[in-house]
This record gives sequence, structure tokens and C-alpha cells, in this order.
Amino acid sequence: MKVNYAGKANNEEIRQRFDRDVERFSNMDTGQLTTLDAALTMDLCTDAALYVNADAKELLDIGCGAGNYTLKMLSKIPDLNCTLNDLSLPMLEKARARVLPQTKGTVKIMQLDMRELVLPDNYYDIVLAAATLHHLRDEEDWERVFQKVYNLLKPGGSFWISDLVKHDAPHLDDLFRRKYGDYLETLGGVEYRDKVFDYIDYEDTPRSVDFQLNLMRKVGFRESELLHKNLCFAAFGGIK
Repeated sequence: MKVNYAGKANNEEIRQRFDRDVERFSNMDTGQLTTLDAALTMDLCTDAALYVNADAKELLDIGCGAGNYTLKMLSKIPDLNCTLNDLSLPMLEKARARVLPQTKGTVKIMQLDMRELVLPDNYYDIVLAAATLHHLRDEEDWERVFQKVYNLLKPGGSFWISDLVKHDAPHLDDLFRRKYGDYLETLGGVEYRDKVFDYIDYEDTPRSVDFQLNLMRKVGFRESELLHKNLCFAAFGGIK
């Protein structure tokens, strides 16, 4: 059944919100407080990339924000050539300013919707995507981006995701949303919880871990793995 996403935020609205929120995405110690286990999943994704692609030279960070994941990756594999992609130019400028002093490699920024990236196939050793894929809409969007990433990776390259996820069983989706709401209340009370849920409901269309791991296998990834899950946040990836 075709879903109508007309009531969801468009790219311009999403971009404007992130343009105003650069500093919140620049904390390497905690990550985003609204994201459960943000620091842990950043460490797990970059560790996985290190173990799979220890000799990596080329990194692509999709939806890079202020550059936390790239910086963490550079702390484990120095001097990567870094391609940074985001909708928000202030985010990209912040990321470039933070990343440039940490690598002798090149740093390229691309302000573009991830669906519109045009880059060389079989080129990247590692692709990272943190808290960004949940902005994709219909299944065609999801499959197009996963196929694009697969094509961009060298054989043996890896794709690591940390993101908001939903659950295919509605009752479990309700359970984990309620528990996540309880967590948000500890950060800022009911008003803060409702604010976060409002922008999630308006901006985001997450998919389940199963959906995304199955999609990885469908587009050609030979291995896929769940690294961590806590309520409605998960870290996982695949190897080409």
C-alpha cells in the first residue's frame, strides 16, 4: 500500500532546523542526549569499521552533522580521505573545521540530499550514516540509497548505521516509544518529551532493524550484523 508522506517535513524545513542546532551535535563525549547510547554506538560503529577495514583510505560520512563520527573514525584509522555529506551548510562547515586538523588526507564537503549523491563506484572503504537514514520516506527511497551505498563501496568495504528505528510489531513499537518517552522526561520533563516526539513525528520515517538488514542483503551485502539496540535506537551494518 502506497503511503502518503505529504504531511511530513520537506528537506528545506529539515535543513533549517539543523542549521540552527550545530552546537548540540558537536559533543564527542555524549553525542546527542536525545539519542540513547549515542557515545557507545559511535564507538561500536567505528570499531566495527576498524576491524573490517583496518587499511582504509577513503571514508564517506552521510549526514555527517558536525563531524563526530568522522572524528571518532580518524582516532582509530588516521589520515583518511574524508568525504562529508549533509543537508546543512553550517553543519558541514563545522565538521570541516573540526576534521581538517585531524587528518593529513583530503576533506571534501558536499551539501546535498543523500539520495542525490553522485560519487565514483567501488571507491570507498567505509561509509558511515548516523541519525540520518530515518529521513528517507518510501521503500523506493530506502532501496535506492542502500543500493547507492553498496555501489560506492569497494569489495570488502563496510557500511555502518546508527539510527532511530521503529518496530514491525505495533504493540512493541508502542512499548518502546513509551519507554523512550520516560527517558526524555528525565532530560526535560513532559514538555521536552512532547517537543522531541513532535519533531520525530513531523520529520522522521524510521524503519525497523529487520527491514534494513534485509534490505542490505537484497542489494548485495554479503554480511550484515546488529551491533547494539536499546529501545528505539540501534547500531548495525554490512560488508560488501
